[in-house]
Order: sequence, then C-alpha cells, then structure tokens
Amino acid sequence: MDEMMILWLLLLIVAIGVEVCTMGLTSIWFAGGALVAILAALLKAPVVVQVLLFFAVSILLLIFTRPVAVRYFNKDRVRTNVEGMVGRQAVVISEVDNIQGTGQVTVGGQEWSATSWDDNVRIPVGNVVEVLAVSGVRLIVRIDEQMKKVDPHGQEGHIPAPMSVSQIEEMESRQRQE
Repeated sequence: MDEMMILWLLLLIVAIGVEVCTMGLTSIWFAGGALVAILAALLKAPVVVQVLLFFAVSILLLIFTRPVAVRYFNKDRVRTNVEGMVGRQAVVISEVDNIQGTGQVTVGGQEWSATSWDDNVRIPVGNVVEVLAVSGVRLIVRIDEQMKKVDPHGQEGHIPAPMSVSQIEEMESRQRQE
C-alpha cells in the first residue's frame, strides 16, 4: 500500500508542476483525482478502488469545473493577431470571387486575401464585409447586412459616410414611415 501512496503523491506533484509551468488548465484536474486517491490509500482502500476514484474524480472535475474556470480565467484575455479578426469589419479592395480565386480586403489598415463564405456570391469592390473565420492566410467574409441598411442610397458597392447615432435613428425612422 505504501507504493501506491508514493505513486499518487508523485502524480499529484507532477500534475501541479505541469499546471504551474503551462498555466493552461490542463492537468490540475488530475491533481484533484490524485488527492482523492491519496485519501483512499490512507484509508487502506484496495488499489482498484483508488484507481477508479482517481479517474472518476479527475473526469468529473474536468467536465464540471473546467468550463467555468476557463471562462473565469480567460475573461480579460485580449484576442490578438488572427483570432482577433473574426467578427471585425473589412472593406473589399479587390472583388471577392471564389470561382476566379480573387479577392482582397483591408482590416484595420492591413490587406488580407479573402474568400466569400458562399462560392456563388461575388462581393464587389467597396462593400463592407464581416469576417466570419480565418482559413490559413485568407479571411472568410460575407457582406455585412448592417452596413447595407446604413447605406442611404441603397447602392451596392457604396461605402457609407460615417454617421452619428442621431443621423442613423433619423434615417431609420424615415425608412419606417415609407
């Protein structure tokens, strides 16, 4: 039984050590399982019970506490680089046409290759698009429907001038009256 106590203690130390080095919430759950297995070993539980407790507690901690912990620990995390592109708006500077394999957009002053989320949709120059995903070095985009609604002339390919909130509200109330 002493060998099992040493094994569980080593596993606890390794799991905590890995967690301290990575800070990725990857092995702390196994440290919890090892701690319960140590308690079972102290109570002279059979090895099979210790092993079952280790796996059961580790899996339960992983399933039920990891999502909460990830949300709590990552709430102040700032998305950077490519992952920060998803959800942003871009302006088409070269027609996006998946069949021809063409398309470029600018996001925050940077040029990116782009493809449409739908192979059958071509997006003309000047349209404002929303970045849906990143595939390699290409942005997957679609026409931003909200920006279409802001376009006072309804012209495709027209980039609307910046508007204040009161101007947008006034325009929307006029559209509702029509």
